[in-house]
Amino acid sequence: MEAQAQGLLETEPLQGRDGDAVGSADFSSMLSEEEKEELKAELVQLEDEITTLRQVLSAKERHLVEIKQKLGMNLMNELKQNFSRSWHDMQTTTAYKKTHETLSQAGQKATAAFNNVGTAISKKFGDMRRK
Repeated sequence: MEAQAQGLLETEPLQGRDGDAVGSADFSSMLSEEEKEELKAELVQLEDEITTLRQVLSAKERHLVEIKQKLGMNLMNELKQNFSRSWHDMQTTTAYKKTHETLSQAGQKATAAFNNVGTAISKKFGDMRRK
């Protein structure tokens, strides 16, 4: 009997169709008129607060744009500053410094090797001309 009782008390959260069923259920019949009125008043208050917050955010965004214009900041300047800052930050990392050093050494060795190959080829051509 206990197994059957546990089946009635699901511990999993509502999902899919269950959530839809709850969303479409009419709970207003379970509420008293006083509770309905309180919820309606709370709903109106929340909607008013959301509207006020949107207006405040909009005003702050306009003020932000005005300040940026007064400072001569625009999108292109900000992008340049962000890129320069990011490039500088990357160049100061240990990984970048090690990679730069390793590639520089590899480049020097490759240059020396190409010079040696070039010298050897020139010498071979010179030997071929003499024969």
